[in-house]
Amino acid sequence: MKKLLITFLASVVLFNCEAQEAPKQFSEKALNDTFVTLEGESLTFSSILNKYEGKTILIDVWASWCSDCIKSMPNLKELQKEYNDVVYLFLSLDKSVDAWKRGIKKYNVQGQHFYMQSGWKGDFGDFLNLDWIPRYLVVDKNQNIKLYKAVKATDKNLKNALIK
Repeated sequence: MKKLLITFLASVVLFNCEAQEAPKQFSEKALNDTFVTLEGESLTFSSILNKYEGKTILIDVWASWCSDCIKSMPNLKELQKEYNDVVYLFLSLDKSVDAWKRGIKKYNVQGQHFYMQSGWKGDFGDFLNLDWIPRYLVVDKNQNIKLYKAVKATDKNLKNALIK
């Protein structure tokens, strides 16, 4: 009887689960989440995106304490060489602004830098369903999300999303 019940419950779960399609647009909450610039200015994510309107953007959610993030930097730097017309936007989940700034310098991270003051569970992190870093996204020239999730800089989908 127990086996029958487990089989029944498993089939209910399988038939009721639908694959969720990756979003093509940022939610209003994610767009209104605030980030901090290197100069200490607070900006909404929407204003950051608008600054780079008309350009392809690779977003890297990272932290200087994250070993996978640091290990992926050489691969990301190769992407930067190959796709030098792309804007590289680094969103940091470091524990403090000071740690974030030290990490940028220590690992010579080249690009546009913003600190995610709302953290993992803020509106932006919730939109991403953030559960791992590094996390990569690609936003096209019209600010549509071309690639919603990659966790490795070597992910073939990442490179494909950067191709015009």
